[in-house]
Amino acid sequence: MIAEQTVSHQTSTSSVKEKQEKYIFPCVRTLYSEPLVLTEARGSRVVDKEGKTYLDMFAGILSTSLGHCHPSVNEAVHKQIDTLGHTSSLYITENQIEAAEKLARIAPGALSSSMFLNSGSEAIDAAIRLAKLYTGRDEVIALRHGYSGNSTLATHLTGHSAWRTGHTSLAGITHALAPYPYRSPFGDDPEVNADKFAQDLEDVILTTTSGRPAAFLAETIQGVGGFIVPPPGYFQKAAAIIRKYGGIFICDEVQAGFGRTGTHWFGIEHWDVEPDIMVMAKGIANGYPVGALISRPEISAAWERKTISTFGGNPICMAATSATLDIMVQEAVPDRAEARGQQLRTGLDALANQFDWIGEIRGMGLMQAIEIVKDRSTKEPDPQTTKMFLEAARKEGVLIGVGGLYGQVIRIGPSLLISEQELDEALLGLKKAASSIKK
Repeated sequence: MIAEQTVSHQTSTSSVKEKQEKYIFPCVRTLYSEPLVLTEARGSRVVDKEGKTYLDMFAGILSTSLGHCHPSVNEAVHKQIDTLGHTSSLYITENQIEAAEKLARIAPGALSSSMFLNSGSEAIDAAIRLAKLYTGRDEVIALRHGYSGNSTLATHLTGHSAWRTGHTSLAGITHALAPYPYRSPFGDDPEVNADKFAQDLEDVILTTTSGRPAAFLAETIQGVGGFIVPPPGYFQKAAAIIRKYGGIFICDEVQAGFGRTGTHWFGIEHWDVEPDIMVMAKGIANGYPVGALISRPEISAAWERKTISTFGGNPICMAATSATLDIMVQEAVPDRAEARGQQLRTGLDALANQFDWIGEIRGMGLMQAIEIVKDRSTKEPDPQTTKMFLEAARKEGVLIGVGGLYGQVIRIGPSLLISEQELDEALLGLKKAASSIKK
């Protein structure tokens, strides 16, 4: 448990919420009917301004990969702050090189040349730019239900209307069907689904592009979409198709990366596919603002024009990245995620057997989802019950996330170092929360 609350309560929770409404853009929305004000965190536990402790099963949207305020990461950051705080990308710093070298060691295949930025959105933007420079082409295919970030380009790559801003779409971006087995129009056979979803990608290339695409961008497991896991064989087929037409495969590992899916370091490795460019963020630095892309050297060499990042590769963030990668290797987080993921999945499957409004449990490792429906036969989404479950879990001291096109999916992605006992506690809280819902 976290030690006794040390944060001052002189400013009331209601006062903080009032200032949020007064000074912060209204589009910066929070979870829960009554927003939660967090003030302290350690490991898998967080504390709100009223002093209540929660198990954080969403880890800052899968960002605090080693748990909040990991002492070794904090130590590295504190040391760096006292040594060198900022340089910009105009200078070489050793810890940026160290982070890149460590990343290359665990990346699949020949991926070894990295660029560090500030977020997943920036990394996606850079990856698309690199793909266009390398191929000499402009068109990009993304996936429906996908989420790519908060920049202008990233929002137009996103396949959710609620997350897209502006009244027009950027030219040269098209969207293929998401490989979403639970809601597949092609039936339940995994092999058929892999073939049909991949065929749709080719149909999109042939009918909505010039037939000369620069790249295909896909999350290995769609995050905001509701932790959608593609059918086996899909990525092998999709990568072959985009390369057949002269484009390259950009793999988005922002949420699925760094052991979260269990057994492997990156989600794409489950399907034995080597991407041409891989994008990362969130868990790479245990919550510090770091985005990254890594590619083969011959691809990164295509970027000959100038680029600069004032804060990308910042020494402090690179110290956090390097320390985080060290701890991940020491703790063998892919194996830990596999073991704890099996424990989590067993508990969630038991919930599904008890409550008929749970349509599907899906995910890999410590990236698990609960899709909530009004009726299992029709699979009609039920965002209202999803909200009820979210609120009920909070009352039980368990924080979870929401996703899905209709807000009908509960997302669970705790620290990769969460203990067996903490997971048991969380599962008990979720069971109590589910039992409290009256329909």
